Amino acid sequence: MPRAENICKSFSDKIVLNNFTHDFKEGKITALVGQSGCGKTTLLSVLMGLIPADSGTLIGFDKPISAVFQEDRLCENLTVSANIRLVTGKRFTKSEIEKELCAVGLKDCPEKPVRELSGGMKRRAAIVRALLAESEILFLDEPFKGLDADTKETVLEYVRTKVKGKTVIFVTHDMEECDTFADETVALTQLS
Repeated sequence: MPRAENICKSFSDKIVLNNFTHDFKEGKITALVGQSGCGKTTLLSVLMGLIPADSGTLIGFDKPISAVFQEDRLCENLTVSANIRLVTGKRFTKSEIEKELCAVGLKDCPEKPVRELSGGMKRRAAIVRALLAESEILFLDEPFKGLDADTKETVLEYVRTKVKGKTVIFVTHDMEECDTFADETVALTQLS
C-alpha cells in the first residue's frame, strides 16, 4: 500500500505541506480536495518524485506511474496518435488507439496535429495518453477541468472503466467528482 509519512515541503518561508501522512489504498481512487494553494499539486509532485520533500518518507511509490497534469503537456506539432505513441510505443495498433479516442469523443482526431485541437479536445487526448501508458499508479491533477457537462460525464465513465485495479490519486475542486468517482476523499488544509 503506497504510504506518505510526515511529508513536509516549504518554498522559501512558506510552508505548503506539514507532516502530511496518508495510506493510499491499492486499487482504489483517492481524491485530494482543498482550497487553492493548500498544497494539492505540490503533494502530487512529491508523490511522483518530480520535486523532493524537505522531510518525510514515501513508501510504495516506486512503481510505474502515469499522470495527467494541470497543463496537458502534449507535443503541439505531433498528431494525437503520435502523442499517445510517445508513451505506449507499439503496444497498441492504430485502430486500438482510434477506438480509445472515439470513446472520449475524439473520433476524427487521431491524425490531427494537437495544435489544431480545442482546449477540451487536448484535455481528452492527454487523459487517453495517460490511461494507455503502462502504470500501476495514476496521478490526475484536475483532469476534468474545461470539459462541458456532457463531455465530462462521458470522460468520467471512460476513466472509471480504464482505472480498475490501479491506484489513482486525483486532485479536484468538484465535490460531485468526489462523490461519483472517488473511493475516499482526503481534505488538505491551507497552512499559514
